[in-house]
Amino acid sequence: MAIKEFKYRNKTIEELKQLSIQEFAALLPARERRSLIRGLTDSQKKLVAAFDKKEAPKTHCRDMIVLPFMVGRRIQIHNGKNYISVTVLPEMVGHRLGEFALTRKGVSHHAPGIGATKSSSALSVR
Repeated sequence: MAIKEFKYRNKTIEELKQLSIQEFAALLPARERRSLIRGLTDSQKKLVAAFDKKEAPKTHCRDMIVLPFMVGRRIQIHNGKNYISVTVLPEMVGHRLGEFALTRKGVSHHAPGIGATKSSSALSVR
């Protein structure tokens, strides 16, 4: 069984890499398309330039849309506390970087702490 080749709007990654940002924006949903047509912010432009220089650039720019040239590269995205290292896959094209570095941890529930409830005063403190 052959591996299925990824396509975005019936275009392969190689075809997407040949497109300009304006041509690629035409393939995106409305919100992302308007964001790219407006132009990149200064921090987004720095991130694009950093892809040429660094192996895995660090960024706080969570609202950057994943562009085709980023596929296969590594990037470190800030989640509010530290940097999460992410390898950009073809399926991420058109999404925003912040979607891949979660800012909240999962909740793990334990026994109640001291003073949590009226009944917790009856628990022994060790």
